[in-house]
Amino acid sequence: MPIFPKLRPYILIGLFLSLFLSLDFFSDNFTKAATPTTAAPVSGSALTQGVTKTVLDNGLTVLTKEIHTAPVVSVQVWYKVGSRNEGTGENGISHQLEHLMFKGTSTRPVQFGRLFSALGSQSNAFTSYDETAYYGTVQRDKLEALLTLEADRMEGALIGADQLTSEKRVVISELQGYENSPSYRLGRAVLRAAFPNRTYGLPVGGTKADVEKFTLSQVRNYYQTFYSPDNATLVVTGDFTTAPTLKVVKDTFGKVPKRAKTVPPKGSVSVPSNTPAKKEPIVLKEPGSAALLQVVYPLPDVKHPDVAAIDLMDGILTGGRSSRLYQDLVESGLASSVSASAAELIEPGWYEINATAAPGQELSRISSVLQQSLTKLQQQPVTNEELNRAKTQLQASFILNNQDITSQANQLGYNQTVAGDYRFIEGYLAAIAKVTPADVQKAAKTYLDPAKQTIGFFEPTQADGKPGTSNAGSGRTAENFSPGKPVDPAELAKYLPPATSATTASKQSLPEQFTLANGMRVLLLSDRSFPSINLTGQIDAGAEFDNIPKAGLASLTAGNLMNGTKSKNALTLAKSLEDKGASLGFSAIREGVGIGGQGLSANLPILIETLADVVQNATFPADQLELSRRRSLIGLKAQLDDPRGLGRRIFQQAIYPENHPFYSFPTEESLKNITRDDLVRFYQQHYRPDTTTLAMVGDFEPAKVKALLNQAFGKWQAKGKAPILNLTSVPLPQSQTRLNKVIPGKAEAVTYIGYNGISRKDPRFYAVSVLNQILGGDTLSSRLGTEVRDRQGLTYGIYSAFAAGVNPGPFLIQMQTSPQDANKAIASAVALLKQVREQGVTEAELNSAKRSITNSYPVDLANPSDVATIILDNSVYGLSPTEIREFPNRIQAVTMTQVQQVIKDLINPDKLVIVTAGPNG
Repeated sequence: MPIFPKLRPYILIGLFLSLFLSLDFFSDNFTKAATPTTAAPVSGSALTQGVTKTVLDNGLTVLTKEIHTAPVVSVQVWYKVGSRNEGTGENGISHQLEHLMFKGTSTRPVQFGRLFSALGSQSNAFTSYDETAYYGTVQRDKLEALLTLEADRMEGALIGADQLTSEKRVVISELQGYENSPSYRLGRAVLRAAFPNRTYGLPVGGTKADVEKFTLSQVRNYYQTFYSPDNATLVVTGDFTTAPTLKVVKDTFGKVPKRAKTVPPKGSVSVPSNTPAKKEPIVLKEPGSAALLQVVYPLPDVKHPDVAAIDLMDGILTGGRSSRLYQDLVESGLASSVSASAAELIEPGWYEINATAAPGQELSRISSVLQQSLTKLQQQPVTNEELNRAKTQLQASFILNNQDITSQANQLGYNQTVAGDYRFIEGYLAAIAKVTPADVQKAAKTYLDPAKQTIGFFEPTQADGKPGTSNAGSGRTAENFSPGKPVDPAELAKYLPPATSATTASKQSLPEQFTLANGMRVLLLSDRSFPSINLTGQIDAGAEFDNIPKAGLASLTAGNLMNGTKSKNALTLAKSLEDKGASLGFSAIREGVGIGGQGLSANLPILIETLADVVQNATFPADQLELSRRRSLIGLKAQLDDPRGLGRRIFQQAIYPENHPFYSFPTEESLKNITRDDLVRFYQQHYRPDTTTLAMVGDFEPAKVKALLNQAFGKWQAKGKAPILNLTSVPLPQSQTRLNKVIPGKAEAVTYIGYNGISRKDPRFYAVSVLNQILGGDTLSSRLGTEVRDRQGLTYGIYSAFAAGVNPGPFLIQMQTSPQDANKAIASAVALLKQVREQGVTEAELNSAKRSITNSYPVDLANPSDVATIILDNSVYGLSPTEIREFPNRIQAVTMTQVQQVIKDLINPDKLVIVTAGPNG
């Protein structure tokens, strides 16, 4: 589907590794209602209205759109080059160049990530099949600075031998991280077989063999060939004025010369999309956690008139719990999950269907039932009910996915680059509205042809759900390492373009806060700028209330809430939301059950009614419990087969004693021990209005919402006193502890370093946040990132964080490395902690970190969904309602004395727990 970015997760190969900060990896993840929407046709002009298109003399396409809902702007540069353009032996060169674009320019020979961080820009980049994009979102006064930096690296990227050597190691680390995933390995094999003579059949990130051989002249030539202004689109959205901004664009980008046309490298031969694919299934028998199925069918390109019908066919097959394949494969107990996506690209693409087998189920049986479902779609017209539901979901997802200015810029950049016209979405949505049942049936007959499919099976050779074996139980790292001198922000400042004079930002609105008669806390923040509702909430019914024999109970309870109530079964509940394009889901984390809901403003009543029904009237049908238990067992095996999941589990259990709520994790035995009576008892005991907090941000009248809430939740009453936890204090280890866990079949190791930290309400939190920003808050600008990733190239991603919740959570450093680099990277990270402990931080670093955090904060406040999360968290943590407004002031008020004190209190390099999980421990 052309709405950005409906592609495989790893198709968009990003620059940074995200850090998972939840205190618990385990969740049922069993179903997510499809993305929200409305029954009336939606016009794409909502996105394109107000867009100004300008083409500079050098050929650069410029799209500008003023959006004055928040004092922020997004700047994105989209290059029409991706893995599609790569020649023989060049697989991954687009992605390699993306990395090198952050290494500096001839006029600014510094890591650009540091410059972006200094501006408070939320910046990143990705490479895909047809495009490479760079984006940043900042306060409006930093717009000119961001434009200057992007224009500089369009013309003068510093692509030198040292940079290439270092960044090759980083890219290989990234690729080996993907290799840890069985689904990635299966997908790579299937696409290679489906498209043996096309570059779309190669992995976007490249192969280690090709990356290792890239030469300096190769990468420079690729840059000179494709990073020309006439092959790029600049998108600017947000709070700016068009005319003066276009003048700045002409003064910066307008000076970048068009490259002399060279003959691009010869790519692989493109074959027509209807060429029959390989008939024999691809079978991978490798270490892994679950049996996987993937089927691929050729599709036409993004401009083909059948695209709208294909996307609605996809919605009917996999759009939520009421979809055909969910019902046929998941509800039947054959599969633990099923998903699909249509890759509609510049050249003919593909439709892929993925399924994970439920425990004990054969892939051949899943494949047979899948084929029966597809044949039925080809032979019988879909119902009007199904088609309207799919249309509603798709149209609503377009609206809800474009609530913030960054997403709107993404959509414009994607449509201009891949479809060739930023207005593409207008025709696309108009076509969606006109699709008939006969059109969907015709698309199914045309494109779901068994003769053209490529099918792959992943059959795990080790799927016993047991943790990896230990290796080298404890001890210190063997290497000593002396880190380089920290980067001086003053040195960096000379390369930083100046910000324009900032206009005073309007004061952040505060939520209206009240408590219902039954004790349920509610926070409402009306925002009429977008026709959407963002609902989030928390119930104090998380995994902290699990006990070891029944670990996983909180998660199973949350995962079964939508499986039926006294008046509605699971399918009725799903349809009531999916028919309107709304979504509602529950997931248990360590300190609570998270509630997440979204919809258009007209759908607020159904969201509230459904939420009220399931928290008061859930019935936990026994058959659905068994299905969700099987899915949880598959999820557990996947966690134990993932170095991130297993590493975090071992790390957490090494920090906390067995009697601590943060120690318990589900096991196969504990999941099998849980009965329906356990769920009902846990539900009755922990799902209470006086331990529930609900936050809503969006297009509503607070008075009407209050009336709805009182009506829906008025009969929900708490009985007795709420359960409470008595947490014992957790001492630091007496000495450094080292644990290694071996997981067969992995290519990359993941390491966690740390110990117990502080809670969010700890008065030291703000000083800790500033310290963490300096230490490892950003993978490109922090001390850890500068040394371990940027200079030595030992890791794709390294971060530090203080996971501060209601209760103290861990301080941790997370990184991924090749197994042979793990000890060196660990030694480097420990040495950096010692450097901070012994030498402290500089005044310049302190001021730079404070500026980075406070400059970035308005970007968070520009996204209604993020605002809902912020006001909920502040309430759950027991902070003042004014915290959302005061947070930047409290960061700015942090002093050097406070930072020195938290270093003394909380940085203890000699008491670290170090856990590495991966191929060699």
